[in-house]
Amino acid sequence: MAQSTDRPSSRPVLVEACCDSVPTAMSAVEYGADRIELCGPGDGGTTPSAGLMTRCRDAVQVPIHVMIRPHTHGFVYDHEDLTVMVRDIEVARALGMEGVVLGPLQVDHRIHREQLRQLVEAAGPMRVAFHRAFDRTPDPIAALHELIDANVQLVLTAGHAPTALEGAAMLRTLRAHAGDRLVILAGGGVRGDNVTSLVERTGLSEVHARSTDPTIVRDVVLALEKRPRE
Repeated sequence: MAQSTDRPSSRPVLVEACCDSVPTAMSAVEYGADRIELCGPGDGGTTPSAGLMTRCRDAVQVPIHVMIRPHTHGFVYDHEDLTVMVRDIEVARALGMEGVVLGPLQVDHRIHREQLRQLVEAAGPMRVAFHRAFDRTPDPIAALHELIDANVQLVLTAGHAPTALEGAAMLRTLRAHAGDRLVILAGGGVRGDNVTSLVERTGLSEVHARSTDPTIVRDVVLALEKRPRE
């Protein structure tokens, strides 16, 4: 079962905020974020430092999932990269993080199943999310089933499109295939002026918004709170 174990909210849609600092994490939570994806510096994010993880854990009272990515040049990892990732996962668990976010691929962009198996095993009992490297895979349905088989709990995706709204049809298809075995987390250009349409078109219950500008999270939360309840 992949039902969210994050804190209860009066909103039926959970909002995850992507943050890269203590101030952005605190602002995102103040504006209503239900969960933090914490990243270090670099395009697409890298593994945050132990200091950043520790301070964010002290500063916010929502679950924190941390990026596990040793570099920014792609998602293909060698033996040394994998060793670093496993040790970073161990640090994240020791510091009280609730989940990790990762995405090993092969050169042809298919999921690297053996590396994923090792990383999921290292992460237990933390939750494991597969990030938007998923959108590079050649066959999203096949990739989804590989994630389910590997006991990944969430996948962040724009539905193989530049933005989640553009990928709404695929997101809905992925949700149908996943059922209650894995959570589809819609991310990619999620904003206050499109999140209601995105949720209605996909039926998803979790969305991901960047918080480098915390007002993005504020606007997404406000839009969802105004959305009529089913």
